[in-house]
Amino acid sequence: MSKPASQMSDKALAWLLLITLSFIWGSSFILIKRGLEIYSPLELGALRIVTAGLFLSPVAVSRIGKLSKRNWQILLLAGFVGSFGPAFLFALAQTHLDSGLAGSLNALTPLFTILIGSWFFSSTFTRRNAIGIAIGFVGTVLLIFAGSDGGISGFNFYALFVVLATILYATNLNVIKAYLADLKPLTITSVSLLMVLPLALVILASATDFSTKIIYTKGAWEALGYISILGVVGTAIALIIFNKTVQISTPLFTSSVTYIIPLIAVIWGLLDGEKLLVTHYISMALILAGVFIANRK
Repeated sequence: MSKPASQMSDKALAWLLLITLSFIWGSSFILIKRGLEIYSPLELGALRIVTAGLFLSPVAVSRIGKLSKRNWQILLLAGFVGSFGPAFLFALAQTHLDSGLAGSLNALTPLFTILIGSWFFSSTFTRRNAIGIAIGFVGTVLLIFAGSDGGISGFNFYALFVVLATILYATNLNVIKAYLADLKPLTITSVSLLMVLPLALVILASATDFSTKIIYTKGAWEALGYISILGVVGTAIALIIFNKTVQISTPLFTSSVTYIIPLIAVIWGLLDGEKLLVTHYISMALILAGVFIANRK
């Protein structure tokens, strides 16, 4: 029996959105790298949230009155775990981690999606999931300990900030699917960003030198342009696409965006002069293999 046209169209749309999202988020790591040439991780994280929140604030304001108290609580959580936290964690990580490697570690999101889904959201956990997760984490450990010469060297503490960001992303995936399925993706994105916008503004105004840098530092406006693209396209627009994909598919399918993100991130990194050696490629291959096995039906 053939599938209904609506199911087929949803599947095609989900794949289109997934590929688009992969290119947007795969390019975000090089934008972070460019922003960090002038601004601190704290400034970059706050600016990313501010630009994204301001861009969508007119939409958010028009939809606030239609939300229940329950919606407000979940949207606040989504704002912190899906946007605010990762914005600062990735910026901090990339002060000591190449953009290509940060993009590769981002591929852990589907594995944490499975773990968190099974622990807290009653999702099914199979032996295949366990094998995939184990392989992925072996690749992660190898990548964290991989030195710039391709050998095994000291522990890169900053890589753990990316790992923590992927845990937050995975939590957000499960939360949206479980509690916000009745809201439109634009509402979820705009309101959740609006709720964390005030805190980002306070951090930017009181805890950074942004106002001084933007006036006196050469290249500050150019770097702000990169961060603005990161905020508007890489956060605001990307989250709308992301939330829409979650609603018409599954959290696990949506988290598979991380198959393509490492490829895009690595290409940008290589074009920017970053060096990836055999150990790095083996580590990335193990992570992606683990994700593939864990996702396979």
